[in-house]
Amino acid sequence: MVEWITTSGLTDYHAAELWMEERAARIASGTAPEAIWLLEHPPLYTAGTSARVEDLTDPDRFPVHTSKRGGQYTYHGPGQRVIYVMLDVGQRGHDVRRFVQQLETWVIGTLAAFGVQGHIREGRVGVWVERPEKPRSVTGALAEDKIAAIGIRLRKWISFHGISINVDPDLDHFSGIVPCGISEHGVTSLRDLGLETSLADLDAALRISFASTFGE
Repeated sequence: MVEWITTSGLTDYHAAELWMEERAARIASGTAPEAIWLLEHPPLYTAGTSARVEDLTDPDRFPVHTSKRGGQYTYHGPGQRVIYVMLDVGQRGHDVRRFVQQLETWVIGTLAAFGVQGHIREGRVGVWVERPEKPRSVTGALAEDKIAAIGIRLRKWISFHGISINVDPDLDHFSGIVPCGISEHGVTSLRDLGLETSLADLDAALRISFASTFGE
């Protein structure tokens, strides 16, 4: 059984990393069950293993944490649901690419519960939504904004770090970085899309979508 943990308030990022690493080690040793941890962080930026210095455009705005997850710069803050995923990928097919695809499917299924169509785009990490009300690109393509970020790390085939979904964060806080190294697209949230959705609403949808995506 996967243990679901929800923490209210704002959780310190460094403390969360230490907790995840300890839990992942216990899962690998067979002394703790897999876990999904739902929380919020205070405003901060994280630099993944592929982060480029030039993408931190306002380094003095919020604390910057070097993270062991994959990916580039991202923002965490109030109103954003962070979902830390500590699962045994070795026991779930031993296929990292398939596991990431499952995480994407999980997010897309969760968003669908609120009538939001999420998309995966080649070469762009995360989940995106089309914005037909915004000006098209110079190529004529629909504008798209990012609503969810995905960045994981594996140790002994146990995943940690995970997903963030924008429910109602201050979107201006993303302007201190180039989110995930992508400058030609923006970010959005469920509130920005006109939805009055609470974190509790999202959490309920996450559980349902997780069950259908992972078959449990």
